[in-house]
Amino acid sequence: MTITASWYLVVAAILFGIGAIGLLIRRSVLVMFMCVELMLNAVNLTFVTFSRTLNDIAGQVVVFFVLVVAAAEVVVGLGIIVSIYRSRRGTTADDLHIMHG
Repeated sequence: MTITASWYLVVAAILFGIGAIGLLIRRSVLVMFMCVELMLNAVNLTFVTFSRTLNDIAGQVVVFFVLVVAAAEVVVGLGIIVSIYRSRRGTTADDLHIMHG
């Protein structure tokens, strides 16, 4: 049995769907953050699949830049989340209005 590109695309669609549903349903900022990262990785899997199917390296270059942006997002996002959790325990996404200044 060979694994074709459609299998990878189905897995990417399932991962993206799980991330989108988790982002819409969960109220914890940390879980929402992880769901966004899951969605980014699903998109990366799609880029790599098409890159391999079309024998073009451009998709893998895009994945590299997406990973760089995701790493920067992790640094900034986790900094904000940690600062919120230090001031309040058990915060939700509704409590982000405290960041007004």
